[in-house]
Amino acid sequence: MPAKTSNVSFRIDTDIKNQADSLFAQLGLNMTTAFNIFLRQAIREGSLPFTVTINAPNARTAASLEVDRLLAAERSRFTGVHGYSVDEFQNNMREAIRKGANSHG
Repeated sequence: MPAKTSNVSFRIDTDIKNQADSLFAQLGLNMTTAFNIFLRQAIREGSLPFTVTINAPNARTAASLEVDRLLAAERSRFTGVHGYSVDEFQNNMREAIRKGANSHG
């Protein structure tokens, strides 16, 4: 016996829909199949099948922030001064970004 189906209707930005349609067509899928894959994967995992974050830094920025955190901890350990001033932090970030940009060519 065939599975029962239900219609689902939702609104989506036209440009996003067109981009998704194009991607799914390249993958040999249509929107319905892609949406079903998404739902089945979410059910299987018991969560969204991908990580949802707010303003997550990219790998380079995350590494720079970690270096700055470690430097601040060392400074605190040796001097008793906890953290950096805003100016020191901004200068450290600019330097880390400059070094990162220069290391790639």
